[in-house]
Amino acid sequence: MNSEAKEKAAILVEALPYIKKFHGKTVVIKYGGNAMINEELKDAVLQDLVLMKFVGMNPVVIHGGGPEINTMLRRVNKETTFVSGLRVTDEEVMEIVEMVLVGKVNKEIVSGIHLHGGKAMGLSGKDGALIRARKKRHYVFGDDGIQEEIDLGFVGEVERIKASVINEVIGQGYIPVIAPIGVGANNETYNINADTVASKVAQALHADKLVLLTDTEGIYGGDEEDRHLFTSLAVDQVDALIRKGTINGGMIPKVECCVDAINEGVERVHIIDGRVPHCILLEIFTDSGIGTMIVKEGGTA
Repeated sequence: MNSEAKEKAAILVEALPYIKKFHGKTVVIKYGGNAMINEELKDAVLQDLVLMKFVGMNPVVIHGGGPEINTMLRRVNKETTFVSGLRVTDEEVMEIVEMVLVGKVNKEIVSGIHLHGGKAMGLSGKDGALIRARKKRHYVFGDDGIQEEIDLGFVGEVERIKASVINEVIGQGYIPVIAPIGVGANNETYNINADTVASKVAQALHADKLVLLTDTEGIYGGDEEDRHLFTSLAVDQVDALIRKGTINGGMIPKVECCVDAINEGVERVHIIDGRVPHCILLEIFTDSGIGTMIVKEGGTA
């Protein structure tokens, strides 16, 4: 047996205990960032999802689509603004967001999974009232130091996830692919942050893992001379790093979604680099894993 064949066999043997451990378990994956744009990375993610399903896991995908939305808005000469990283969404923008996320991005992911030999079903929060939402109230501090509310339009937050809809799709052998569009009490449509939806779906499904694909290697600590990647963090360590300013900017809301999931019973949350081909398999099926894992307690930071 040549060295290449031995190496392949060793990889399969290393994966075996993880395949056994996660057989029948639910893993929620937030799919976004560069992995949705680069064709090579896109194929790798879809292959990972199909493999997970074939070895007996239950992957559930929640996807973003910001770049695609931006492209469509430019085509129709519609300008949008952002407040604290949230897109201000009027009625016209909401229609475009829904059209892109549900009618284009979602269907492309589903088609890609089928192309790689899997079975997927596309859903939005409107299907079976899967994601019940309400208007998100957002506050900022003005120059005078007084807090004021900013109207974000049809930006929503999750009120309830109807887990039975997702479980029915899983039970039929499909990979659920969910667009982060919610429906309000009066049938209004809301645009919801995909990280938030992924966290709430993981909680509702009592998922074993929540995996967030990002455009960063994970959570870093230290200064420029001593910069290092945290391989694992406990919830109380995360809170301290946010207060210290080590975790800052756009990483804060992502990490807060992770902490929320852990506090509501999800065992492990992983922030991994979606720019690495087959990042999901590397995280789940290898001893070393990649990125930063967040747990209830016992982190190694």
